[in-house]
Amino acid sequence: MDHTLSEIAAALGAELLGDGTLRVTGAAEPAEAGETDLALAMSPKYAEALGQGQAKAALVWPDADWRSMGLEGAVVAPRGRLAMSKLTQLLDPRDTESGIHASAVIDASAVIGEGVFVGPLAVIGAGAVIGANSRIMAQASIGPGVRLGEDALIHSGARLGRGVVAGDRLIVQPNAVIGGDGFSFVTEDASHVETARAELGQGTVSAEADPTWHRIHSLGSVVIGHDVEIGACATVDAGTIRPTRIGNGSKIDNLVQVGHNCVIGDHCLLCGHVGLAGSVTIGDRSVLGGKVGVSDNLTIGADVVLTGGSIVLSNVPTGRVMMGYPATKIDSQVESYKALRRLPRLMRDLATSRKG
Repeated sequence: MDHTLSEIAAALGAELLGDGTLRVTGAAEPAEAGETDLALAMSPKYAEALGQGQAKAALVWPDADWRSMGLEGAVVAPRGRLAMSKLTQLLDPRDTESGIHASAVIDASAVIGEGVFVGPLAVIGAGAVIGANSRIMAQASIGPGVRLGEDALIHSGARLGRGVVAGDRLIVQPNAVIGGDGFSFVTEDASHVETARAELGQGTVSAEADPTWHRIHSLGSVVIGHDVEIGACATVDAGTIRPTRIGNGSKIDNLVQVGHNCVIGDHCLLCGHVGLAGSVTIGDRSVLGGKVGVSDNLTIGADVVLTGGSIVLSNVPTGRVMMGYPATKIDSQVESYKALRRLPRLMRDLATSRKG
């Protein structure tokens, strides 16, 4: 599928410069762009690379001298990444396959909405409801009692456990698992981990204590809002009694672990390798960078930013930017790091002064 430069500018709500009749079949980095590619040159640092490619048209930064760069047309992108969002949506090839594959297994009590596609070897359980125009790709499984809103996209190998409820336009990337059991076990008497936490490592446990871990079953499932995306191989555990919840518009990256009973607010971002222990609450619009870890039963306020690799061991107030292990305010963490860097020099100076 191709588009004229005029069509692209209209789709992006952006300014068109030059020949709007140029046809574009795809997008490419400037140095690798062919004659029918739209070169992505949203900042001046890409100007030189444009000359290395063959693009006739480009997505450019405001005030770019596009003619001097050998272009015949350009679309101006004041906010490059936002333009990328709209452009990639326009250029993303849509699979228009419809119907239910002969090898799919669908329980007779399931309700399948109009225009739903169910791929090869997909499984849909008893009482499940699949909203209109949803796509259940090959080998995905939808458990009993699942309710999906309209326009869901469940990629190959994804698993939705019993009773998961989701709003419209849910996207689940390959091999994610939503609604698996939480990691909840208990011993007959207080275990060593319980006494260690309560007594800061000073407690003891009898050697005769029964070490058997008794399973606490997860009955609460998962409730997901509208416009949520869950990345490949991410896991969202079912709640124990009440459901685990993910708010409208939140995006969860690949390989993220969301523990049982967690509540994630609206429009949050959880980047790759984030790990939330059980019963964590995250306020609206908060962003957790890659490899952030959050201990159980903590509350993170709205509009919080946790930088990559931070480990959160206490509640975080609304609007706070945190960093480090343990996570503290970013300015405090930076000062502590600077002080640590200065420590060897200070020790050398102290040793020299003592000798003197």
